[in-house]
Amino acid sequence: QVQVVESGGGLVQPGGSLRLSCAASGSIFKINAMGWYRQAPGKQRELVARITSSGRTNYADSVKGRFTISRDNATNTVYLQMNSLKPEDTAVYYCNADIVATTVTGNFRYLEVWGQGTLVTVSS
Repeated sequence: QVQVVESGGGLVQPGGSLRLSCAASGSIFKINAMGWYRQAPGKQRELVARITSSGRTNYADSVKGRFTISRDNATNTVYLQMNSLKPEDTAVYYCNADIVATTVTGNFRYLEVWGQGTLVTVSS
């Protein structure tokens, strides 16, 4: 079974920082893009940042210059460093990964895997 598990959420004051981590595990052959999405109460889930296997990144306009996405291909982990946090960054943050998994028969499966989410609350 292939899964991704997030960690690092919590309560932080405006202007503070948090670092989210997401580790993928299971029968993984290769991970293509990995990313972070968020969903605030009453709003749709939105892309925060995404990174390809080669390190190319893209960000939502609302987080450019404040958030940095990175990944460690050796450990199948993606990170989101969040600085200068604002109350409007409050949301559940979800990790997403495009994974090529191996099967017991030696074939490949292409999966889009989501984590359970981690809550980030920015409040004084």
